[in-house]
Formats: sequence, C-alpha cells, structure tokens
Amino acid sequence: MTVHHDERAEGRATRPETWARPSAPSSPEAAEPARPLPRRLWRGRPEDPRWARPALLALLLVTTALYLWNLSASGYANSFYSAAVQAGSQSWKAFFFGSLDAANAITVDKPPAALWPMALSVRLFGLSSWAILVPEVLMGVGTVAVVYAAVRRRFGPAAGLIAGAVLALTPVAALMFRFNNPDAMLALLMAAACYLVIRALEDGRTRWLLWAGAAIGLAFLAKTLQAFLILPPLALVYGVCAPVTVRKRLGQLAAALAAIVVSGGWWVAVVELWPASSRPYIGGSQNNSFLELTFGYNGLGRLNGDETGSVGGGGGGGGGGGGNWGETGWDRLFGSSIGGQISWLIPAALILLVAGLVATRKAERTSVTRGSFLVWGGALLTTMLVFSYMQGIFHEYYTVALAPYIAPLIGMGAALLWQKRSEAWASLALAAATTATAAWGYVLLNRSSDYLPWLKWLVLAGGLTAALGLVFAGRLGRRLALGAAGLGLVTALAGPAAYTLTTLNEGHTGSIVTAGPAVAGGRGGPGGGGAPGDGGPGGGFPGAGQNQQGQQGQQGQQNQQGQPPQGGGLPGGGMPGQNPNQNQNQQNGDGGRTGGMGGGGGMGGLLNGASVDSEARKLLETDAGQYTWAAAAIGAQNAASYQLSTGVPVMAVGGFNGTDPSPTLAQFKKYVAEGEIHYFIASGAGGGMGGGDGTSSRITAWVEATFEKVTVGSATFYDLTRKASA
Repeated sequence: MTVHHDERAEGRATRPETWARPSAPSSPEAAEPARPLPRRLWRGRPEDPRWARPALLALLLVTTALYLWNLSASGYANSFYSAAVQAGSQSWKAFFFGSLDAANAITVDKPPAALWPMALSVRLFGLSSWAILVPEVLMGVGTVAVVYAAVRRRFGPAAGLIAGAVLALTPVAALMFRFNNPDAMLALLMAAACYLVIRALEDGRTRWLLWAGAAIGLAFLAKTLQAFLILPPLALVYGVCAPVTVRKRLGQLAAALAAIVVSGGWWVAVVELWPASSRPYIGGSQNNSFLELTFGYNGLGRLNGDETGSVGGGGGGGGGGGGNWGETGWDRLFGSSIGGQISWLIPAALILLVAGLVATRKAERTSVTRGSFLVWGGALLTTMLVFSYMQGIFHEYYTVALAPYIAPLIGMGAALLWQKRSEAWASLALAAATTATAAWGYVLLNRSSDYLPWLKWLVLAGGLTAALGLVFAGRLGRRLALGAAGLGLVTALAGPAAYTLTTLNEGHTGSIVTAGPAVAGGRGGPGGGGAPGDGGPGGGFPGAGQNQQGQQGQQGQQNQQGQPPQGGGLPGGGMPGQNPNQNQNQQNGDGGRTGGMGGGGGMGGLLNGASVDSEARKLLETDAGQYTWAAAAIGAQNAASYQLSTGVPVMAVGGFNGTDPSPTLAQFKKYVAEGEIHYFIASGAGGGMGGGDGTSSRITAWVEATFEKVTVGSATFYDLTRKASA
C-alpha cells in the first residue's frame, strides 16, 4: 500500500500530473503514443500497479450488481416522489416544477432536481420500478467512483479501493442508493464537491472551485439548505491551504459563491417570478413561496423544530426528554434507531482523522495530504454536529449524507498509517481504530439478538486479534503485518456488510425507511416501536415502516402500469440470520410502527399510500379524460397511490401533510363547479394531518355534506358531479 506523498510538490501550485505521473515511461506500453480505449480502460494510469484498474472495475461492477439485486421488491418505493416522477414523464411543466400530478395542482416539498433523472428514465422506458430506481443505483455507483478517485490521487489505489468498499457496504447507503428520495443525488454531489475542492488545493486553479460551486448549487436544487452544511469547512480549508496568494484565494471563493448562486438560483428565480396563478402551488409552504419553503419548513425549521405546517419538532438536547424525532445530543447518531444505519466506522474515522492531522502536523501550509483530511473531516464533523442537535424533522436515512465523508477518512487514514507503521504511534493508532471498530460492531450487532448471533463474536474476536497484530506491525514481517491488516479490514466490514445484504434482500416503501434488521429499542424493534428513541412498544407517530411488505396488495394492483408486485426476491425467505419476526410484522401492514397512520382498505395514510383494488381503479379510469383531475384526495401519499395505479392525475389536497392551504375551499368549489374534478376520495383518519379547522378539513366537510357517496370495495368516494339528495 503506497501513499503518493510528496510534500515538496505540495508546496507549489503545479498540475497534479507533476507529482502523480512519472516523467519518463515506466514500461514499453506507457511509451505508446496511443492505445485502444479498452486497453487503456483496463490498464489504467501508468503509475498504478497492474492490479489497480481491474480491481476498481471489479468494485464498481460488484456494487452495481448488489444494488440492482432484488430492486423491484421496493415497487414504487416512496410513492410521493414516484407520483411526481410519473407526472414529470407526462408533462414538461410538471417536470420543471416537480409537480405531484400532470395537471400541476401542487409540487413536492423539495426542489425538483432529484426527480429529473427518474422522470427522464420513465419517459424513455415507461413507468416501472426499475425505470424509477435504476437512476438512483447509478448515482450510488457514481458516488463510489468519485470517492475512489478522490482518495486514489494522493493515497494510492489500495486506499481508494478501501474507501469505495466502505461506502458501498454502508447499510444506509445501500438503502438510499436504491430508493427514490433526493438523498442519493445529494450524496453524489456532496462527494463531487469535496473531490473538486481537493483538486483545487493541488494546483490552485479557479475552474475546480467553480465546478465545486456548481455541484453544491445543483445539490441545493435536490435538497435545499442541506447542501450548504459543508460550505463553511470547505471554504475555510481552501482559504487557508490553497497554493495561491491570499488575494487570489478570496477572489476564487467569491467566484465559487457566484457559481453556487447561478447553478442553484436560476430555478428559484424562475419560480418566484412566474405568476402564481399559472404554476402549481409550492408544496410544503404556507404562502405559495419557494423561499418560504427553503428557509422555513426545509431550512431553519429543521434546526429549531418550528416547522409551520409540519407534524411537530424533536426533543430536547443532552439526553433530555425526546420528541417526535428522537432525543438530540452528541450521541444521537449512535442510538438504537440510527446506530446500525451509519455509525459502524465513525469511531475509526474520527481516530484516523486525528492521526492523519498528527502525521501531517509539520507539513507546509499547502500540503494536499493534510488538506484532504481537513476537507473530508470538516464535512463529516459539521454534518454530524447538525444532525446530532437539529430538533426538527429527522429520519434515520438522512445519515446517508455522512457516508461519503466517512469512507475517505478510513481509506486515507489506513494508507497513511500503514506507510508509517514502523513508528510506534502510527501502529498504535491503527490498532486503536481497529479495536474501536470491533467493540462498537459488537455493540451494534448485540442490539439484534436474533440476527446472526455468532457474527458479533466473530467481529469482536477477529478485530481484537487484528489490533494486537497491528500493534507490532512495524516489527512483524510484511506478510504477517498484511495478514493482520486484512483481518482487521474484513472484521470491520463484516457487520455493515451483513446489514447491507439484509437490506438488499428486502423491499422498502413509504416515507420513512431504515436499513438492516429490526433492532431492539429502536424503530422496527420487536413488538414494534414508536417515535425514534423511545423504544416503547405500540408506538405512535412517526414511524412508517422500515420494510413495508404490507404494501404488497397495493403494489400488486399497479401492474397495469408496468409495476411488478412488491416482495420479489427469495420466496418466503430472507438472508441467513434475518429476524423471523420481521417479515411477519411487515405482513401486518407496517411492522407495528405506524400507530394507526398506515393506509389500508383504500383509506391511505400520511406516510404510506392507500391500497387500490381493481374496482376502485376502474371507477377512476372511467371517463377520466373528460376531467382535469380524475379525483382529489387529502394528503399526497393517498393521492399518489391512486395516480400511480390509474395513470391519471389525482389532486393532493393539502400537499404531503394535508396541511398546506391549497386549494382553498373557494378554489376547490370553483374546480368542482367547472367540472374539473370527478371524485373525492374519503381518507378517514389516516389521510393526512389536515384536521381541525384547516383547509383540508373544510373541503372534506363540504364534500361530505354536498355530494353522493359511492362505496367501491373497501374504499369510499364522493361523486362530485352528483349532489346528495335532501
């Protein structure tokens, strides 16, 4: 394992090729003026060992195969976003705005960039689970490639392969790179931004910072202000460590900021300037304003819990009483609900970050080696800090944003300390990281007593044995030292790899999903669970079902649109060691965790869609072409299920939560009077949060008092063209 470490080259602003490539050909092949593309692709860079490029291609192919495995088991995954993808494939206006329906009643509660690749895929290949989810898989493979490229440039191909493998086998990454939430695009663009900043640190060229700014701006159009979490550390690192003058650094940072504004602001400007009367309502806002959505519901509200129109904020910090979204505090990411998603290698990453900074403490200001640790470490610490203390809406899958920062620190730190293993402090740091990983892996695996009970002992014993060998790595022969390092790497990845394989073998649907098996004391634990962190049985909201196999009936009804039934994969089984109670809980509809909020019998829910049978579908499809919307329903998930099943627009009254004031009662009455809506779908108690005196409740009350009720199967509709008799 070789670290490309030349501090003399780091001290001046040169092209990366100055230090990365030999000045003379190292082999006859390298002297060839041009090589066929396949050979160049297979052999890779001349300075790399012969195994490097084949190993990279193998990593990417295996990652692709794993992420594609059993992909259709998730059906439409999050039907909220799938409905918007369907709408965008039918209407370019819906594509641009991110509308939930092709008639453009209301948008999703995020900007639309993450929807665009999926909508284009559906336009090309038709509506299906694969057409929606394969773009997410490709983003995951792309993120692995970006992380490899970033680490390999300075620390060698072995370090890049370790980083790529760590990322690919992170459970929450395997979950979200096969799911249609915006987080896959966000992770890819954040990794790319860090990589581009490191390229800028190498030679001080402005273009790298401009591209980094463009990546962050596009990430803003995927998930708004979360894209800006890493801006402070990236700007600070470049401002201090770049190999150019202070004046030029400031000018470059200003140019990068302009790139962010342009790449992320053009869409915002168009939306804000577009007449509100001719565009869809901005979902998630209370005043039909994307800026309000950005700085309120999706911005500061996530930090302080004050989210108007939402379902409630989180709890107090420092181990205080938890709230809807779990207790805040420094240990939040290590708790029962979140720990198994992301935290397997966080202790090792932090140890290796400190060790890397110690190793480069005497380097010049412009050291790219140290700058790399500062970029990835700064991004990790900043994001961890925000996630740990934010009091607004927080889901376990948000932590996928940490994965692209953890993986490089593991690869870089391991490579650098391996090179310095003859020094006692370096070998001890390697041993400490291995010991921490083994001990924490044992704790995480012990939270699922029925899940591969032998694995925790293997991880603990193997990790401690490897740590002992690494203590003496500088004195052992190369083979024994490599054996200890290999054993440490295998045992470090054994736990997350098992969780990842379990995740890949299961379908995941709904608004809140988690990776791995059921965990005692967390969401999805035995007997169900309530709010994250409370671990209590029979919990209430929130909780949407970790692996919503109970949606099988709903997804099976959507075959008409090319959708395979949910639950694909091994019949009746799962990965070895899978909790036998888990699938049984899922067959009950939501794993016992929605507290009555799940949809069934056509009723729908806040976090999961409704079950649509053939009779209901036929009812909505009849004469649907004569109406702008075949139906209206309270809450986006409820509306999305009917829209995906029928392929015709269904209005989501009140947006995702049913709390958005759109349409108003007067607007809804006008739509009905003009014959634009055919049916109103009764949603019952589970149709959203728009109770009380909200717009949704007023519309519901007016419809129920005015129009004729039609019962089809287990679903109830109101025919808006036929008034009820006196």
